[in-house]
Amino acid sequence: MAGIVNYIKESFGELKNNVTWTPWSEAQSLTILVAVFSIIFSLAIWGIDTVFSKVISLYFNLITG
Repeated sequence: MAGIVNYIKESFGELKNNVTWTPWSEAQSLTILVAVFSIIFSLAIWGIDTVFSKVISLYFNLITG
């Protein structure tokens, strides 16, 4: 059990003293950038899915026609 406690203490020390954290303003702007591109990418996939769905539906309507 002492080994786990020591590991946690050393981990916090590592995070506190040796890790270089991104400035808050940069983290906010990068988060917004990721959110915007995620929305754009999901809308593009939705559009392609809609087009393919309509094409496949049209194809099957022509076959069974």
